[in-house]
Amino acid sequence: MDVHRADRLQRLPRFPMMETRRRVDEARARGIDVISLGVGEPDQPMAPHVVAALVRASADSSTHGYPTGGAWGMPAFRTAVAARYACRYGVTLDPATEVLALLGSKEANHYLALALLDAGDIALVPDPGYPAYAPNAMLAGAEVRTVPLRPERDYLVDLDAIPADVARRARVLWLSYPNNPTAAVAPLDFYAAAVAFARRNDVLLVSDNPYSEIAFDGVVPPSILEVDGAREVAIEFNSLSKTYNMAGVRIGMAVGNADVVAAMAAMKENVDCGPFDAAQYAAIAALDGPQDVIEQNAAVYARRRAIAMDGLMAAGLRASRPRATFYVWAQVPAGISSAEFARSVLDRTGVVVVPGSAYGDGGEGYVRISLAVADERLREAMGRLVGCTRIVINSLS
Repeated sequence: MDVHRADRLQRLPRFPMMETRRRVDEARARGIDVISLGVGEPDQPMAPHVVAALVRASADSSTHGYPTGGAWGMPAFRTAVAARYACRYGVTLDPATEVLALLGSKEANHYLALALLDAGDIALVPDPGYPAYAPNAMLAGAEVRTVPLRPERDYLVDLDAIPADVARRARVLWLSYPNNPTAAVAPLDFYAAAVAFARRNDVLLVSDNPYSEIAFDGVVPPSILEVDGAREVAIEFNSLSKTYNMAGVRIGMAVGNADVVAAMAAMKENVDCGPFDAAQYAAIAALDGPQDVIEQNAAVYARRRAIAMDGLMAAGLRASRPRATFYVWAQVPAGISSAEFARSVLDRTGVVVVPGSAYGDGGEGYVRISLAVADERLREAMGRLVGCTRIVINSLS
């Protein structure tokens, strides 16, 4: 049978992280000792009390049926999310109408796009930006307009630079701070300006915030919902993947505007039945229990940040010292594209970095380096990178 692929699928780019994994598999098949600094997957374990809750709930046959609460998620989980937002951000949420359970925050972008965007609508997407935003807007038939993130503006969206006619036609504006891939952090006054922009132009702000608990040097990333009136024009996605090292459990949430939450739930209930109950019980244990893991994770990534920054300096690569996330956004040598540099590094050293171009045209000239790898392997990767970069630079001179 000659399978016809839908036009919408053929228009989509391959998801960069899948491409990175493919390259890793091919290199390992050739016998190369690969060190992947590509995928943003925490390497630290879940806290013991979270594992215990997951095991206990999984062994309970009452969790083996369809998930409690359906697409919305069990009330106890949504209550735990609301309590965490009240404690962490001082934001009051109604668990019944303003919290939606998700299989991580990645799928939230899909449900939001399908629920709110029609063919011909404009979706504003950051460039560089996480690759789940534009493709989902495209799947909904929307017209994607990129908004550049510039280093001279600390990678904050220049709201005033968005053309007035585009802003008036736009339905959604995606924001992501702490930012993947640049590691930029947005201050609360930026969010206040974004809320004012959204009010003027009747645009929904979509704040993707899964890295809010990975920060250094006293930085405390805010939630957009801390801004007065934000709930009227904003929805926020969050996840337990990075904060509590629960990436494989697949549990997250959308919080904020009740109408948007309801629209996403209406779309979601036609696609899946919600997260596994045991995953939700584990999430409750994480949200309600000791929060030591947050400080512990930050200490681990801060230590690795120092290893990476020293290695990049020795390699002659410039990078800003990240204040949040577990990524370093490093410039590639002049005269070579980010994709060429990443291929050269992998071929010569077995080290995987993600080319900035995978995150949009605005990412050209950079690579993203993940700190989610054991200290000794990170040191080894940096050592390999030093020699490789010198060879690359010499070949261009």
